[in-house]
Amino acid sequence: MNKRLLCALLVGIAMSVPVASHAQTDDSQATHASKKATPADRALGKAVRRALAKAQGFDVSGVFVRARGGAVTLSGTVKTGEQIQQAEEVTKTVQGVTSVNNKLSLFHGGNG
Repeated sequence: MNKRLLCALLVGIAMSVPVASHAQTDDSQATHASKKATPADRALGKAVRRALAKAQGFDVSGVFVRARGGAVTLSGTVKTGEQIQQAEEVTKTVQGVTSVNNKLSLFHGGNG
């Protein structure tokens, strides 16, 4: 019984060390990552999403939009490769967008 307890403790300690060391960042990264969306960011994200929803033949259901200070990140999935490029082009036309980081990928269906 003591052997099992010791083993469990060692496994718990071993698993917590990499997580704790990975969570530490320098101050510049922590400040950048902790920026909250402002009302202007949320409004820009909504404007981009509306523009994508209005685009002919574009399915916005699997797309996530994040805006921070004019920089828009698109992530999620679309059904065709053409929609990846279309999303970027439409996003660039929205007033207030200064840059687009397109991380969209193709939806392949299935459970994995």
